[in-house]
Amino acid sequence: MTLEKTPPVAPVHDFVPLPGSELPLNRIICGDNCEVMRTLPSESIDLVVTSPPYDDLRTYGGHTWDFYGVAWNLKRLLKPGGVIVWNVNDETKDGDETGTSFQQALHFKSIGLRLHDTMVWDKGSFTGVGSTTVRYGPSTEFMFVFSKGKVATFNPLKDRKNIHVGCDARASSVRERDGSMRPQVSLNREIQEYGIRFNVWKINPEMSNANRFHPGQMPEALARDHILSWSNEGDVVLDPFSGSGTTAKMAKHNGRCYIGIELNPEYIEIAEKRLMQQVLF
Repeated sequence: MTLEKTPPVAPVHDFVPLPGSELPLNRIICGDNCEVMRTLPSESIDLVVTSPPYDDLRTYGGHTWDFYGVAWNLKRLLKPGGVIVWNVNDETKDGDETGTSFQQALHFKSIGLRLHDTMVWDKGSFTGVGSTTVRYGPSTEFMFVFSKGKVATFNPLKDRKNIHVGCDARASSVRERDGSMRPQVSLNREIQEYGIRFNVWKINPEMSNANRFHPGQMPEALARDHILSWSNEGDVVLDPFSGSGTTAKMAKHNGRCYIGIELNPEYIEIAEKRLMQQVLF
């Protein structure tokens, strides 16, 4: 998907949700995501975890989608303090990366959302297509974290093993505006075995054909970790590009409600089967 040079001045889908509409919880809905989202009440979603089609890197049955309409709808649906996790990548054409991911991030900011964090998914290996004779093999994707105002929920994952376990904890040195370094200060506490994870997550993609149901399938661990980080039990998690239902499955198995939207009925059938599976980690 290549964005237009100039986005629409007004939202493409400038409409009001249907009167008396309620959230269709714990369902995968078949339909165009913009048309479905317009029927949902404003400020009703706690978290969005999604991976939209990246440029022309994958085929999805020839379907197209309206980025500006999706962005506007997501902002409307998000509760104050809610979060959108937007996992994207860029295609390289004739040696030139499209930069679509950055254009999308800047558009979300232009409509009033905060770019809370620019996270990186380290896939651990080069899984793309193309020559590596003139550049380093790409092994990462962006996970932009947008928020509607100040983030309401953050449950940091603490699985980063510390190398100085038991030592006196010290605050990180801070560089002053004049370039000097402020001395470290003892925090008078013992460093624990595990610390909070950084914003580069190394998670292997799903490579086994037996467990791969979609050309752009998000790893279950990736969806799970974002759901655990940015929501609480009972919250509502939306994926407007539901695909084979990874976000919905991880939301269900971690005590959240889910709403999935998918245009392809074949993927919905796969998602419903996966939702009945047990999760093994």
